[in-house]
Amino acid sequence: MNALLDAIAFSSLWVAAAAGALCTAASLAMGTTPEPSVVAIAVTGTLFVYNVDRLRDLERDRATTPRRSDFVARHGRILMVMTGMAGLLSLIFATALRPLGIALLGPVLAVGLFHRRLKRFPSAKSIYVTAAWLVVVVGLPASAGQAPTDVGWTAVVLGLPLFATAIAANIRDAETTVTRFGHRESLATARGLAGLGTLVALVATPSIRPLFAVPLATLASLAAFRGGERYGLIVVDGALILGAALAIGVLAL
Repeated sequence: MNALLDAIAFSSLWVAAAAGALCTAASLAMGTTPEPSVVAIAVTGTLFVYNVDRLRDLERDRATTPRRSDFVARHGRILMVMTGMAGLLSLIFATALRPLGIALLGPVLAVGLFHRRLKRFPSAKSIYVTAAWLVVVVGLPASAGQAPTDVGWTAVVLGLPLFATAIAANIRDAETTVTRFGHRESLATARGLAGLGTLVALVATPSIRPLFAVPLATLASLAAFRGGERYGLIVVDGALILGAALAIGVLAL
């Protein structure tokens, strides 16, 4: 079981599934039908960007994520093939996007490809990672939908748990921002953001309220937070999938 979980998490399939689930939930919350091409880009694009970073930055990542780095080293060729296929599929699916959607992908791709250098500014990491995710899971479906509603509410309700998840990743990897502000303070901030996201969802317009499952699930994962790689990559990222799946179930009724 551990080997299977490691394969799913360390190959970036798990985080890619989170992107697809959040993209679908956001589309429904904004009153639009999830576009298959948009959801597919969220999945394949995330898979491409994350694996490119992990393959390129393998040696430096050994200090913070040794289990994942060992997996990447052992299965590098398979991951390269998977990453190449994901990138090719992303380009194919992108041809179905409107001009605005294509324009939104540009900055996200730039952030992903230059993430290795942007890591030199760890204080900004949580911010630009959250912004990139919001463009993918909210901006893309909004650009593809017919008259989407409550885009702002959707961005806030999903942005807060995404920000919390990014901070949790910094805690897991012992990034500079965490060592500067302290583990306890950083974790309290992440929990506060997830809790705030839950409250905002509950006072938002009716169509947005089912999204409360996303920040709530994130808050639950942070309540018993553990610093290990598996917990961060499987449980915390998995909370996004669980929350999105619950929201989709309600919104699709």
